[in-house]
Amino acid sequence: MKQNQHSRRTNEQARVKLANILLFEISDPALALVTITGVEVSVDKSYLRAYVSCDADRYEEVEAALARAKGRIRSLLGRSLAWRVTPELDFRIDTTTDEAERISRALEDAPATLAVEKDEYGYPVAADGDAALEADDEE
Repeated sequence: MKQNQHSRRTNEQARVKLANILLFEISDPALALVTITGVEVSVDKSYLRAYVSCDADRYEEVEAALARAKGRIRSLLGRSLAWRVTPELDFRIDTTTDEAERISRALEDAPATLAVEKDEYGYPVAADGDAALEADDEE
C-alpha cells in the first residue's frame, strides 16, 4: 500500500489506540507480553490489519485469544477513535523478529573459515597471504 503522510498518521494513531486497548482494557492472560508491531488501515478506514509479535511457542494461543477478543477490541477501538466507521479487524502474527533471531544464531554458528581477511584498503586478501595474487600475475 502506498504510504503518504496522512496514511502514516492514521496507521500510527490506530496502532497506539490498539496497543492501549490490549494493555489496559483486555484482561486475557493469553494476551500478556503481546506487542503491536505495526498497523495498516485501508484508505476508507473500513479495514485494519494489525501485526502482533509474541514468543514463538505462543503463536496459536495468542491467535485464539485475539479471535475471542476481536469483538470487544473492535468495540473499544470504535469508541476511542473519532472515525466515521469502525474498521473490521484482522490480526496477523509478525514473525520477523523470530526470523531475525534465527538468522543471527545461524551467523554466530558459522565457521570462522568464512571470515575474509582484508588489507589496509578494505580489499579481500587470500587466506595464504599473497600467493593467490602472485598466481594471477604468473598467468
